[in-house]
Amino acid sequence: MTYMPAQLLTFERFIAQHGDHEQYELVDGELIEMEPTGPHEAVAGKTASKLSVEIDRQDLPFLIPKTCILRPNIREATARRPDVIVLDERALAQEPLWQQEPIIVYGESIKLVVEVVSTNWENDYARKVEEYALMGIAEYWIVDFRGLGGIRYIGDPKQPTLTVNVLSGRFYDQVQYRLGEAIRSPLLPELNLSLGDLMPRL
Repeated sequence: MTYMPAQLLTFERFIAQHGDHEQYELVDGELIEMEPTGPHEAVAGKTASKLSVEIDRQDLPFLIPKTCILRPNIREATARRPDVIVLDERALAQEPLWQQEPIIVYGESIKLVVEVVSTNWENDYARKVEEYALMGIAEYWIVDFRGLGGIRYIGDPKQPTLTVNVLSGRFYDQVQYRLGEAIRSPLLPELNLSLGDLMPRL
């Protein structure tokens, strides 16, 4: 991830200038260039594929868009691009920007967000946990396939970990899964998935 200090941007200016450029996010008015690796994209792609298969199998009214921007707080100049997002298609009619651009402002529209951990793991385990809880996103997965997160977050010794955050009131309850353990999702209770299914082959 590359920080590009310059004149602070508003959310609206970010959308106008960089809305079509998937490599950028906005955090407190600062433009951030994301630099995902091939293995990162492989894990994100596998996660989206596994979730999509289960959504189709259950014939649920959910969709996984190719691109999507979240605005966690309308009072802040922040725009997030989750690695995977599951939306409730029935709720999109209430989204004020959706008909023009793939922008989500209401947490009720979001069933699940997945972030695949990169070297900037602090954002996924700290800042985004707060942002997504404040937005009211019911379920948030952190897929740390390399075990990069701090010991405070994934334990010692560090190892590949998938953390399922489930909203309880204003905060998330967290459950961690290691390789070989069946992942439990409140959104998709019949999901047959383990972290090993999402790991890159190379």
